[in-house]
Amino acid sequence: MDRLSSFSNDPSDKPPCRGCSSYLMEPYIKCAECGPPPFFLCLQCFTRGFEYKKHQSDHTYEIMTSDFPVLDPSWTAQEEMALLEAVMDCGFGNWQDVANQMCTKTKEECEKHYMKHFINNPLFASTLLNLKQAEEAKTADTAIPFHSTDDPPRPTFDSLLSRDMAGYMPARADFIEEFDNYAEWDLRDIDFVEDDSDILHALKMAVVDIYHSRLKERQRRKKIIRDHGLINLRKFQLMERRYPKEVQDLYETMRRFARIVGPVEHDKFIESHACRWFFNLEQYLCVCFYINRRDSGVFYVKFCK
Repeated sequence: MDRLSSFSNDPSDKPPCRGCSSYLMEPYIKCAECGPPPFFLCLQCFTRGFEYKKHQSDHTYEIMTSDFPVLDPSWTAQEEMALLEAVMDCGFGNWQDVANQMCTKTKEECEKHYMKHFINNPLFASTLLNLKQAEEAKTADTAIPFHSTDDPPRPTFDSLLSRDMAGYMPARADFIEEFDNYAEWDLRDIDFVEDDSDILHALKMAVVDIYHSRLKERQRRKKIIRDHGLINLRKFQLMERRYPKEVQDLYETMRRFARIVGPVEHDKFIESHACRWFFNLEQYLCVCFYINRRDSGVFYVKFCK
């Protein structure tokens, strides 16, 4: 499988030579005793006997090349990969442009080879059939009912409601701008290489640890917003206003403890106090009613109705 690791036509996709840092062109050399990470050398550095740290010139090695057949004796692995990339770039059926991009095969050869080995191949056909059967098995016999939802709402981009929701995107359950949105910038120049000193390696690991802690804080804030229903702020405010002023004052006072007890327990606490307040109000009105009846000369409950 190591021989198949260099299919790409772009030299920049291959690792650089450890001797001269130039882009590797096939064939090149891989040390069989060094790594990970793998130790690659171009032919020029290999013929000079380049040595570095643990790597010695007498180590066993492998010649990395894709100049070998895979599916057809007349097609190399490099050409197989070039054909797949050309079909992906030019589109299936556009064989003239595929051949022009490959430069080594005619459009008839490209079409015949692709249809034979990638379309009509029994191995691939059985795999696709199994995937199709598995997909059909997952399909429900009846249609799944769909009902649109407005919680959370789905405002148009850059609207007033979208700005009120801090750029929340319901379809992705994410925000346009994250908390600590530029945390990733600290990692853009971090690259772990074998040549790093212990101090430099420890410094890079510290930067990664700091980045992880910033990601944890970002996720913690998202969880608080989701668990407490703070996305749809207008609905949250309307629900709060349905309580009487006494309960609203309690709600405002106990808001800071919501993160400790959790959203469900906090709502139960507020709702129980609201029910108690309404119960006390009902009893107070009932007592006032009977006092009023008594002042009117009615002393028996059956005559109060």
